[in-house]
Amino acid sequence: MQQMLKKQKFNTAEYNFAFLDEGSKREIRRKTLKAVAIPGYQVPFGSRELPIGRGWGTGGLQLTLSLIGLTDIVKVIDQGSDDSVNAVSIRRLIEETSHIETTEDTTHATIIQSRHRIPEDRLRADQILVLQVPEPEPLRYVEPSEEKTKIQHGEMDYSGVWLTLYESIVKWGAITQGADYPVMVHNRYIMAPSPIPRWDNPKLHQADHLTLLGAGREKKIYAVPPYTNIVSLQFEDYPFEVESFPDTACRICGSENTFLDEVIDSESGQIIYQCSDTDYCNRASEQQDKEIS
Repeated sequence: MQQMLKKQKFNTAEYNFAFLDEGSKREIRRKTLKAVAIPGYQVPFGSRELPIGRGWGTGGLQLTLSLIGLTDIVKVIDQGSDDSVNAVSIRRLIEETSHIETTEDTTHATIIQSRHRIPEDRLRADQILVLQVPEPEPLRYVEPSEEKTKIQHGEMDYSGVWLTLYESIVKWGAITQGADYPVMVHNRYIMAPSPIPRWDNPKLHQADHLTLLGAGREKKIYAVPPYTNIVSLQFEDYPFEVESFPDTACRICGSENTFLDEVIDSESGQIIYQCSDTDYCNRASEQQDKEIS
């Protein structure tokens, strides 16, 4: 049995530290620095092959593998959970190719790689958030040509994005776009913030931490530096609003001011709610137990 388990693990002697070769890391770091210098601008990069399928977070993973050092502590989450298949697989790859420490505690991590969520805790200046991105181009749904979208970004021609939001109002009476709600970065570029819920958009505005976004399949890196103005698009008569959960609370920790997931109770069949951020929820529950005892 021990021999079988050993075969399932990476032979780290055959890999460079954190899997990627040093030349690849330098190239990704250079492109990352350019992305930080031009907030919201999509920087093309040579996306590397990894032992996971494209679309499973290769862009974010390449950023993480290029940035980590021996003293870093990495946390990986998927839609707020530390225990999903995506999070567990990526965390295992990082552990076995770098042997650095990983954690499920947001407050303990120096690099947080996430899919579809920003942690509920306000991140510190010494932390880096890496978001996995499936489609980095906010204009893609109205313009399929990469050449034309580059011209539109250069001319700040974002009429197509505004028209999409307007059509939603005409058809449904409200802006119905939930995840990946477009934002204006530093009064210059409209950016796709990755498929995070609208709830998380305000967390990017004037944040203390650096946010890096990587799209491996589309071969793009872009960034939101600390203390950058991020404004979700809105009309004067239809202001931007985050998701609301009226008269609801997390069934585990009782929180009423976090993003909640709908869950079907297996016994009653009724809809119940719990925090999407499992680490935040667990720590809140533990704190309540300490106060009671």
